[in-house]
Amino acid sequence: MPPERRAYSGLVPDVDETLIADVFARGCASRDLLADVAGKWSVLALLALDEGGYRFNALRRRVQGVSEKMLAQTLQTLERDGLVEREVVSAIPPRVEYALTPTGARVAQRVRGLVELLEEAAPEVVAARAAYDARRG
Repeated sequence: MPPERRAYSGLVPDVDETLIADVFARGCASRDLLADVAGKWSVLALLALDEGGYRFNALRRRVQGVSEKMLAQTLQTLERDGLVEREVVSAIPPRVEYALTPTGARVAQRVRGLVELLEEAAPEVVAARAAYDARRG
């Protein structure tokens, strides 16, 4: 009899269990990861880091509008998820650099495709919003 298949909850499975990721399942780790990655600041941080490694303040300048606190929280979350790595460089003064992990780079490439589509569609969206607002106003 095949093992029971259930959504991955982030717990270490028994050897005999087969786990599947199901973003629609309430306790699935993929849903938590989606929430972490899909936030505005996470998307922008991933895209910026896909250009190359950044020091914290340079990354903050690249991602215009993000507060220091929000960027720090975002990077910490992405680091915990294994998408970003943080390296303390021994120098005078010491500095911290952030870069994507291989998994982070794969995620960033997929996110970049979505962003490119959204940038292409921006004129249509602006027109649709104006038409909607005119009907409502």
